[in-house]
Amino acid sequence: MTQSPSEGEAAASAPEEAEVHPLQEFADRVAAAVGGDAEIQFDTVKVKVPADQWVDAHQTARDDLDLVFFSWLSAIDWANEVEAGDPLSEEVDERFEVMSALSDLTDGNLVVMSTDLDKEEASLATLTSVYAGANWHEREAYEMFGIDFAGHPQLEHLYLPDSFAGNPLLKSYPLLSREVKPWPGTVDVEAMPEKDEPTTENPES
Repeated sequence: MTQSPSEGEAAASAPEEAEVHPLQEFADRVAAAVGGDAEIQFDTVKVKVPADQWVDAHQTARDDLDLVFFSWLSAIDWANEVEAGDPLSEEVDERFEVMSALSDLTDGNLVVMSTDLDKEEASLATLTSVYAGANWHEREAYEMFGIDFAGHPQLEHLYLPDSFAGNPLLKSYPLLSREVKPWPGTVDVEAMPEKDEPTTENPES
């Protein structure tokens, strides 16, 4: 049975149904539970929550969503002025973005929790009461970025001596190695000799 012209035109003009990502249902469930906004990047669920809900969101993720395994916590220094490297191609909203990775132990579900901090008041409540493993990660972020984690039981240097000044992972931190050799610090490598190049040794008599 052939289609009438009107039926064929309707079928051709109907938009294709957008493909739903396999993680979308999980992402929506996490976002609804913790009160955040979810997106999927590189097949990973990322949920952004307000800073004042940071601890509560992790508590909910652990207790209600069974995300009991804490993998890591770190930060990004979003900055327009950089001490080393090429300038940014476009301006960013300057801030710290703190992220943590949580997962379950059964289905392999993983969530990256994210929150933004004002650089002038870079303070966030500690997660150590929810995930004990956050202790060292928060100390590292404090040391490398200068972010304060309120309520942390031992917020002090983890790697660097106490006398060390500055926070090495800030985009504004000057790198001595880049003052000696400009970015990207190309290594001078001597070329290898060609295979057919004659040797300087005396031929056998």
